Amino acid sequence: MILTRLYLRASTDEQDASRARAALEAFAAEHGLTIAGTFTENESGAKLARPELFRLLADSKPGDVLLIEQVDRLSRLTEGDWQRLRADLTAKQVRVVALDLPTSWMLAKPGDEFTRRMFDAINGMMLDMLAAVARKDYDDRRRRQAEGQAKAKAAGLYKGRPEDTERNGAIATMLDKGMSWSAIQNATNCSRATIAKIAKRTSSI
Repeated sequence: MILTRLYLRASTDEQDASRARAALEAFAAEHGLTIAGTFTENESGAKLARPELFRLLADSKPGDVLLIEQVDRLSRLTEGDWQRLRADLTAKQVRVVALDLPTSWMLAKPGDEFTRRMFDAINGMMLDMLAAVARKDYDDRRRRQAEGQAKAKAAGLYKGRPEDTERNGAIATMLDKGMSWSAIQNATNCSRATIAKIAKRTSSI
């Protein structure tokens, strides 16, 4: 029996990190995988600091599967941060299986040591390549966004993203009451970056 943990991530508090859950559960059922847990968070893939991902790894045993929808759900990291995460995955002997990486699907099946090592090597190379592509896509989108904003500002058209004053007021109240950041995230479905911004704002008042 291969134990599998689903990892669901979205990059902002406006995206639904659980959107891909049904697809991952269907894949697990089709391949006879036993789901041991589901770990969901709204954090940027460009950040290595992701509490739920590392809670998943801490909960995993050698040979367990980390199941994701796409490689970019796991990483849009810089090369250095990606290598640190890869080292953690290797140390835990966790098999990364992604729906968009068919070469990884063989790791979701029992097999002899030679076959497993061969697919580990192939999958590792593919993961490195797709992680690099995901990071380039992230950098390119950020660059295009910055260029678009610069043009809009020059034309006097850019006003920035409107603030959700009702939600942010609620977050400020929760912070004032001493609620933990995790509890606030669960209550408001916002990112930790948003909480940090409001915490900094309220502390300076």
